[in-house]
Amino acid sequence: MNTTAAFDEIADNLSFLDDWEDRYRYIIELGQGLAPVTDDEHNANNKVHGCASQVWLVTDSEPSDAGTILSFRGDSDAMIVRGLVAIVLALYSGRPAADIAATDALPILDSIGLREHLSTQRSNGLAAMVARLRADAQATVQV
Repeated sequence: MNTTAAFDEIADNLSFLDDWEDRYRYIIELGQGLAPVTDDEHNANNKVHGCASQVWLVTDSEPSDAGTILSFRGDSDAMIVRGLVAIVLALYSGRPAADIAATDALPILDSIGLREHLSTQRSNGLAAMVARLRADAQATVQV
């Protein structure tokens, strides 16, 4: 899967920041720009298991000639994790379900040095988010 323009912009911006303190601030800013998740959507069905922080991911689908297109919204109770949600959503959201199901984002995220600068818990949470979005995509493909 090719990356999206939104993800490429994030990767470029991260590459211009020399130190990880600045990168963390940028990631937090990304989280502040997430589309809202309603109070009703903060529920057990949308909660991501395997994250130390609370994370909710909402999947919306739209039929198209290219197959079902999935869009995602997300939220977290932790600022840095909200930023990680924003990065994952920038990579996957707006793509055909089959492409999402077939693409492991972790090597792509590793290429920008993201997981190596996260705690083990945050890295595991990031992997759980990726697994959840891919599972949602796979479920859509099998329908």
